Amino acid sequence: MEDVVVTLEDVARHAGVSLATASRVLNGSARQVGAGLRAKVEQAAAELGYRTNVAAQTLARGAGNVIGLVVHDLVDPYFAAIADGAVRAAEAHGMVVMVGTTHRDPAKEIAYVSSLGAQRARAVILAGSRTDDPSAEGLRAELDRYRNGGGRVAVIGQDLLGTDTVAVANRAGAAALAEALTAMGHRDFAVLAGPPGLITAVDRCEGFARALPGPAPQIIHGPFDRDGGYAAAGSIRPGVTCVFAVNDVMAVGALAAFRERGVRVPDDVSLAGFDDIATLRDLVPALTTVRLPLAELGARAVELALAEGGEPSVTHVEGEVVIRESVRAR
Repeated sequence: MEDVVVTLEDVARHAGVSLATASRVLNGSARQVGAGLRAKVEQAAAELGYRTNVAAQTLARGAGNVIGLVVHDLVDPYFAAIADGAVRAAEAHGMVVMVGTTHRDPAKEIAYVSSLGAQRARAVILAGSRTDDPSAEGLRAELDRYRNGGGRVAVIGQDLLGTDTVAVANRAGAAALAEALTAMGHRDFAVLAGPPGLITAVDRCEGFARALPGPAPQIIHGPFDRDGGYAAAGSIRPGVTCVFAVNDVMAVGALAAFRERGVRVPDDVSLAGFDDIATLRDLVPALTTVRLPLAELGARAVELALAEGGEPSVTHVEGEVVIRESVRAR
């Protein structure tokens, strides 16, 4: 008769607790679990004959001092600022950060998590928007395997993976921007909306559009980068008085396109972005945007990944509308 292999998932199901809680009890995590839950997990493990994973215990107790940070594109100032905040916070804990870039390839994201797990990294931080791609299930499964081995995970983006998450209020920030621009007299808008499957872009576009009291804005999809903004600007219909690009680098591309066509900002058309990346401080005219504490996002993710605690938590971060010279009242 073959031996039946009892998994950590079996123990969690038998105890009626989450997989993360079972892992913390049985794999020696430094994160604390209440006495009641601990007793349930230990009893379930004993009843099922579960054998602990020694390698997982070693990882959970902090044998490694490495945090893996996986971003979409480190050249993008948005991710560079997040990485800077994460590195500074990690150094304060005596940790080092390894950075990997995926260029929005879901398969690469999964491969990075697998590799970091094999290297016994203490924690993995994923920074960047989720998509509506079905590969998200593959990533969730890989993250579960990593956490089963005692690793810790934090996500900067949408709360969709069952992990500690730093979530940006993209819809609320875009809505606040729409209200501010409307209060300045604008009624005819175009939105450079980014890719239709990128959740951050969709949230910002929909949050902005739904907050407008007047006609629906013109929606123009395209890549979520400078060249995407440049190309989309060429499709803006006549009569638009204000353009909202769903991130700042798209707004930079749009501004370049306007200049080539002799369209003056803000005399002929106003322009706004989202993120307030530091590289725009010397942009002329200064860009109206929604300011995010980008370095703080990285630092908060590190703190979540290293903190002791129970179930995964979500930290919400609000943006702040900053009106600058690229927008003029109508």
